[in-house]
Amino acid sequence: MPVLVEAISVIIKVEAIQSKFPGGWNGFENVVPNQTLCSDGEIARVGFMDPADAESFIEELTTSDLTFLLDGRFVDIAVVDQLQGPTAVCDWVEVGKVCLEGDSSRQITAARLSRSQLTEFATPDYWQYGGSLSHTFCFSPTDANKAGLKFLRSENGLEVYLNELTGKEVYFGRTS
Repeated sequence: MPVLVEAISVIIKVEAIQSKFPGGWNGFENVVPNQTLCSDGEIARVGFMDPADAESFIEELTTSDLTFLLDGRFVDIAVVDQLQGPTAVCDWVEVGKVCLEGDSSRQITAARLSRSQLTEFATPDYWQYGGSLSHTFCFSPTDANKAGLKFLRSENGLEVYLNELTGKEVYFGRTS
């Protein structure tokens, strides 16, 4: 079963969570910093919009016995970009496009454990395609001001910018 991949997704082997993480799955759920967790029972996914937030989460995971990188390869934890796929060599995750309900106009990026036989698609509980990053994705460089975005305010864990080209507000989720 594939899990949703949006923006920057940190993918973790469920077996590694259960066998290595203090408190197993329950302990892991307690350190997830946002509402983007989803799992198919083989891999778990937590999403981030900012690389620094993803890095901070990975650092927390590696303070237990989970291993991030070894010789340039992902071990227990992988980082998957919505547009580019895995950011390092990863032989245990397959990433591709999935059409929702057979509708080719509603494609999302998904990841699954290599050679998995599961077929249902896992998303966070609240997720819906309309309005999601899969539906409305646009890339913004780390230095948002250079991209024609003007910082307006912070609210409810979001940074709000004004896109000076379109006049619309743009939201960046933050965990720190």
